[in-house]
Amino acid sequence: MIQPVILCGGAGTRLWPESRGTRAKQFLLLHGQRSLFRQTVERTPAGPDFLPPIVLCGDGHVAMVREQMNDREEALLVEPMPRNTAAAIALAVAQADADTLLLVMPSDHVIADVPAFHAAIAKGVRLAQQDWLVTFGITPNSPETGFGYIAAGAALGEDGFAVDRFVEKPPLADAEAMLAAGGYSWNAGIFLFRAARMRDAMLTHCRVIFEAADKAVAAGMRDGDALYADAIEFAKAPSDSIDYAVMEKDDRVAVVPVAMGWSDLGSWHTIHALADKDDADNAVTGDAFLHESHGNLVRAGDKRVSILGMDNIAVIVDGDDILVIPLERSQEVRAAAKARE
Repeated sequence: MIQPVILCGGAGTRLWPESRGTRAKQFLLLHGQRSLFRQTVERTPAGPDFLPPIVLCGDGHVAMVREQMNDREEALLVEPMPRNTAAAIALAVAQADADTLLLVMPSDHVIADVPAFHAAIAKGVRLAQQDWLVTFGITPNSPETGFGYIAAGAALGEDGFAVDRFVEKPPLADAEAMLAAGGYSWNAGIFLFRAARMRDAMLTHCRVIFEAADKAVAAGMRDGDALYADAIEFAKAPSDSIDYAVMEKDDRVAVVPVAMGWSDLGSWHTIHALADKDDADNAVTGDAFLHESHGNLVRAGDKRVSILGMDNIAVIVDGDDILVIPLERSQEVRAAAKARE
């Protein structure tokens, strides 16, 4: 059986003003009828294949996790402070049995084709049982510059490929060249591995991080379904991503490419692209009036919004905060989020 581990830390500012503080992106209704977090949980239903999930989150998100998991069994691992993905994953590894297969997933992504995801997981299981550290690569459909890439090397039977190298977020020309060459996947940050194998890899490549997490679990405090990692010990872990700390350094990393309708919903532009739209290509939530306007995203919140003669903009209302931005400049929203802290 597979142990899902859902990374649920961080608030994110790319979808400000809706996403902030305890109302983080993963808990919002951004695509579909359930939050991104709940959709993540439901992709790996407890039963013959998957154990109930372990949810890694900060103290500020515990109440929201419990509220959205009210009818599902789960275990909480609570980080006393953010230390990036390597330390978070180390917490899960430290408290797992050696042969447990851990499936690590971000909580704020969309996967439209869940059967394709499950088929990729089955391939990943076979590789993980041979002590590969497995990452799932998204088959690219455009020269995207906002994602890292994974270059596939030698084939590992029918299940995947040895990773040749990881590529940082590339300039457009490099992204176009990789797309044309083939053999490259987007790095989605989804992993599968045997707990003991990742423990050994961490002790080799980032011992300080793992030992801090291990001690934080051992000295942690349990409160019902939650284990609160010890703050003094966990604070000793350097902040680093699992890619930098382990995956780019280890010599036995595999990629399973998969096309599964994946998106990280990383901007209001992406939210608009995936949303249901009217005949004028407008995606509207709430009380909004649009006249001679095309290609807009309007999330009116508790206000009445009117747009006349405007194209390709986002209007996002959240309480007293109102964001108006050209959709093509959605990545600049952090400037407003920082100014309004």
